Amino acid sequence: MTRETGPREPDAVDIAESASRQARRDGAPPAGRPGRSVWRGARAVLVVAVLAVLISAFVARMYAIPSGSMEQTLHGCPGCDNDRVLVDKLTYRFADPAPGDVVVFALPPTWTNPELEQTPPPSGPVGLVLARLGALLGVQAVGETDMIKRVIAVGGQTVACCDVRNRVTVDGRPLDEPYVYYAPEFGTSKQTPFGPVRVPDGQLWVMGDSRNNSVDSRAPGDGPVPVAAVIGKARLIVLPLGRFGPIGNGGN
Repeated sequence: MTRETGPREPDAVDIAESASRQARRDGAPPAGRPGRSVWRGARAVLVVAVLAVLISAFVARMYAIPSGSMEQTLHGCPGCDNDRVLVDKLTYRFADPAPGDVVVFALPPTWTNPELEQTPPPSGPVGLVLARLGALLGVQAVGETDMIKRVIAVGGQTVACCDVRNRVTVDGRPLDEPYVYYAPEFGTSKQTPFGPVRVPDGQLWVMGDSRNNSVDSRAPGDGPVPVAAVIGKARLIVLPLGRFGPIGNGGN
């Protein structure tokens, strides 16, 4: 006669195999192998870093304002809570800079008396975090070889200063420049006369908004800036948060 037997009690091997199958269904890594979640995290960090570098190179970048040459549109001075601005690097791939634009450009080699500006140290906890992140990913400008000014005239236009009301003229027409600032420490609200100068094609005449505290196209030996040297258009004040907002084109 055949003796009937009940269900076999699971042994240790059965229990281990069952646990392994359940772990695979739950997405956990098999025992004894590196955690997949760790590798996923590492890949995610790498992807973010690569995207940050690509965005910095081709789309937008943060720049610190290193001097007072663009006061009071943009703040910058030793010991101040200096502005950090977002610069759009994409727009000028499809269009040329226009009068009134605030632009960042690489220092032309012909400029013999540039403002010796360096990026001021970050201030506040948010500024420190952004500076460290920028240094890690290469998205924080150093400010030593790049400058920020406003476009006053473009190639083919003739710029001069000043008319009887102390205004810059372009092609004989006086400009409305509500952004112009005269720093009191310079003791004058008069602009230094120059020109007329015809701006060559493919170049820009640039000036600082702090009109008597800016080394720009007016300086001896400097002159216009090639359009090819322009890095991008300053769009937005990002920091400090109290000054967050768009950078306007003024009245040109």
